[in-house]
Amino acid sequence: MSVVEHLIDVARQLPSPNQDERPYGEISLIVVHGISLPPGEFGGQQVCELFTNSLDASCPELAALEGVKVSSHLFIRRTGELIQFVPFNRRAWHAGVSSFDGREHCNDFSIGIELEGVDTIAYEEAQYEVLSDVCASLMANYGIMDITSHSIIAPSRKTDPGPAFSWTTLSRKLARKL
Repeated sequence: MSVVEHLIDVARQLPSPNQDERPYGEISLIVVHGISLPPGEFGGQQVCELFTNSLDASCPELAALEGVKVSSHLFIRRTGELIQFVPFNRRAWHAGVSSFDGREHCNDFSIGIELEGVDTIAYEEAQYEVLSDVCASLMANYGIMDITSHSIIAPSRKTDPGPAFSWTTLSRKLARKL
């Protein structure tokens, strides 16, 4: 797995319109998220549709997402499939109101990686393998030193990836790849 012109070479590319220029060009943080649409359901196309502004929000459990403009750089399905929505040199809209280590607006300097999942269901081994490969590639290419969660950068709003995510597993796998 390699980063080539700000894209992961093995990822399926599905461009999101929800992106813009990074104000400073800096990339220094990876933010791990968890998402499933509808909540608690896996394998559908709704997450990809949300990030590409094509989500049919007519069902009640998705109605709150009507007109929402969000994106992530990457999405890792439970199978390990990797989808890229935004090149790394561009700002994806994944963090919202956020701060890390005293710095606000994490979208400006971070890469957002969404894992298909919820806070209370264990993530899959395939996801940890792909996530650790991606993090190792990003750290090597951009000199990134910090990896955190959505819940850390937006604690009053977010809980993901939640207690079901094993930071120990990620750390162990990543240590073998660095």
